[in-house]
Amino acid sequence: MPSFDIVSEVSSMEIENAVNQSRKELANRFDFKSSKAEILLEKNEIKLSAEDQFKLSALEEIVVGKLAKRQISLKSVERCDPDISPLGHARQVIKIKQGIDAPVAKQVTGFIRDTKLKVTTQILGDQVRVTGKSRDDLQSVIAAVRAHDFPVALGFQNFRE
Repeated sequence: MPSFDIVSEVSSMEIENAVNQSRKELANRFDFKSSKAEILLEKNEIKLSAEDQFKLSALEEIVVGKLAKRQISLKSVERCDPDISPLGHARQVIKIKQGIDAPVAKQVTGFIRDTKLKVTTQILGDQVRVTGKSRDDLQSVIAAVRAHDFPVALGFQNFRE
């Protein structure tokens, strides 16, 4: 039976490339000369630190802009609130969401069920598997899911005959 998986994944190489480009821009920007601002990448978190709130917001703007240029959906980017110390030093964490959470997976399967196509859906961990007898039905499901606006960026993998 033909099947495919609906996933929400962000390429770690693209994240790394965006962070490296952000670091290069940080080194070249005039407003960050001789300031202690840095960008750190740890798995699915980007940690920003700067001398004050203004520089932190500029740093966040640089990183988010580079992520968007690298075709990373901003639905997969979660910006946490900045932590500002009494001395003025500011820190912020930007989390990259990987996988489909259970409530969103239920929303996706419910939407597919409402299309009235002859397919079945299964939630497998952080992805949704769609199977059907006809490839045309599966392609219709892909088109319908792409057209609908979900709270996470969705991709399609493992299209099998």
